[in-house]
Amino acid sequence: MEALLAVLIGLFFTAAVYLLLSKHTVRILLGIVLLGNAVNLLLFTTGRLTREVPPIIPGGVDALPAGAANPLPQALILTAIVISFSFFAFLLVLTYRAYQELGTDNTDEMRLAEPRDEELPPMGY
Repeated sequence: MEALLAVLIGLFFTAAVYLLLSKHTVRILLGIVLLGNAVNLLLFTTGRLTREVPPIIPGGVDALPAGAANPLPQALILTAIVISFSFFAFLLVLTYRAYQELGTDNTDEMRLAEPRDEELPPMGY
């Protein structure tokens, strides 16, 4: 099962990098979401995948049983999901406002700071 998830994580990272290299902001946004999901899945698999023993300490024992899953990556994933969702919401609104203002989602056409028709600034002093 862990080998299957390792392949899935690799596919997520590959697709995320491919989408991040795009010129369109919506694809870049989806690449960021896929990258966050790949990292969350990576953290999840580092905590061992076991179904038999949940990470609960039974009464009268001071530590987890030997085959129990590690609860720390699970707690980190819950935090990362909240952070990545809020980051996605912020970027979604930012992308929407940029599309409203500029009329395009192509990053090559978003040249508000450096218009094509104006001459270049001086390159030296």
